[in-house]
Amino acid sequence: MKFLRLLGLVMIMMAASYPLNAENPSPANEWITLGTSAGPIPDAVRSQPANALVVNGNVYLADAGDGTAGRLASAGYSHKAVRAIFISHLHFDHTGGIPAILALRWQTSAREPITIYGPPGTRDTVEGIFAFMEYGALGAYGVPGQTPKPANYQVEVVELEDGSTIDTGDFTLTAVRNTHYSWPEGSDEWKKFQSLAFKFGLPNRSIVYTGDTGPSGAVEKLAQNADLLVSEMMDIDKTVETVSRANPNMPEKALANMRSHLTAHHVTPEQVGEMATRAKVKKLVATHLAPAMLESSEVDYYTKRVRSKFDGDFFIASDLDRF
Repeated sequence: MKFLRLLGLVMIMMAASYPLNAENPSPANEWITLGTSAGPIPDAVRSQPANALVVNGNVYLADAGDGTAGRLASAGYSHKAVRAIFISHLHFDHTGGIPAILALRWQTSAREPITIYGPPGTRDTVEGIFAFMEYGALGAYGVPGQTPKPANYQVEVVELEDGSTIDTGDFTLTAVRNTHYSWPEGSDEWKKFQSLAFKFGLPNRSIVYTGDTGPSGAVEKLAQNADLLVSEMMDIDKTVETVSRANPNMPEKALANMRSHLTAHHVTPEQVGEMATRAKVKKLVATHLAPAMLESSEVDYYTKRVRSKFDGDFFIASDLDRF
């Protein structure tokens, strides 16, 4: 009898400690920086750009670069818990993890639908992923008589533009066009190729994610009084120097063009701090980092540069940090 009482106590303790839903191990509302590298060069420590917003146990990805599924697992969440993916723009370092998420969902029979939101071109991009999946999906597990699900099973695509708003039930989302591209306004390219920043309006706080952007009044306006601003950050001089050193025969014109692109389409530590100050945000997090900022001396150096323009809470994110 004593043994049975002890066994029952152990079983109760095990049940209490085991997650109620193995796919959603935590009910916390949190922002997780899954990948903090500035692509497109793979890094051994920092994964490609990706973030997870977890609300009521549901996972929403903000960009999904290569390695997202693995980083999500490291954070304690299943790829099957992902309810939506928000793509800021269609550069490969921000989308390379989507094929794995969709294919693994198919292969593990995910029951819940997933919606992929992104700028114009997202539908064509996802259709290309379905084409990549088609042959493997048709063959399924090689069991005669099987009727395999189509590659696009339970997947919806919604294209967003400047000013788009949606309500997921867990939060409202607002998208604005940022300045990662600089096509002439009104041109065919301007309409076709867009890069977006997102505001996630939760019941208890607001989070703004810049995506890749240069200095942008629209993003700054979106971030007004945000509780958390998650911004890209790049040392442009250091990046150009690194590329030049790695490619000693690179023509001067090519280097000049690269510097022009980076200056227009990304933000420096000082610009990140200035944006946060003008927007009066409560907390600032830097991600999409170039250089990688792995040494404590580098972190201190770039922290000082940002703090020279912003005196609020500031963090240089690492992979799997939670805010």
